[in-house]
Amino acid sequence: MTTHERWMKSALKEAERAFRNDEVPVGAVVVYNNTIIAKGYNQIEMMRDPTAHAEMIALTAAAAHLENKFLKECTLYVTMEPCPMCAGAIVLSRIPVIVFGCYDAKMGACGSAVNITENKKFNHSVHVIGGVLDNECGLIVKEFFEKKRILSAKSAK
Repeated sequence: MTTHERWMKSALKEAERAFRNDEVPVGAVVVYNNTIIAKGYNQIEMMRDPTAHAEMIALTAAAAHLENKFLKECTLYVTMEPCPMCAGAIVLSRIPVIVFGCYDAKMGACGSAVNITENKKFNHSVHVIGGVLDNECGLIVKEFFEKKRILSAKSAK
């Protein structure tokens, strides 16, 4: 198992927490000096907050932990390619590296739909490594939406 896979497994544990809480199963961890300093999972429904994405929660916790808005020596691991909002926050946090699991063709902002993180017009760009544990990260999202469709079909009867 590679280092990236090891940390992504920790992010997957956070995604599983989201799944258990009936949230879209995305999880994130921030690593600093080979230690997880922050974790997050989607809490949009629970908090009734469209910004309560796993990445946003993890970035906020990491900044509080380091007592610094810039996370220049950290790496963010997230199970799904970040959306434009999260990608913007990642750029603003000055994180040098993001590692994500599954790609998001519709909303991914690290190269799939748009590329915010590596845009050279911004004052900071992020090195992106995508597809780490892609199958595992994608499977939990697929299972979540299959469960939702089944429940929706049953309630429509």
